[in-house]
Amino acid sequence: MQSYTRSQLALRNGQDKPEIWIAYKGQIYDVSNSRLWRNGQHYEHWAGQDLTEELADAPHTEKVFERFEAVGEVREEK
Repeated sequence: MQSYTRSQLALRNGQDKPEIWIAYKGQIYDVSNSRLWRNGQHYEHWAGQDLTEELADAPHTEKVFERFEAVGEVREEK
């Protein structure tokens, strides 16, 4: 599986590139086709970042990520 830095993930925020990606527990998911992530925003959450800590505030569990394709893993910047 491809790996991406947090800077590369940040570009997939719904504004800078056509892809809309989010990360959860080190995995990057493509949410581009979700109507709930239009323009890179889902309620108070923004695409292009790791949402692991924010899931505690969500009205759903991590099972929601099963709906989306994992496109990569987050790797540390060099």
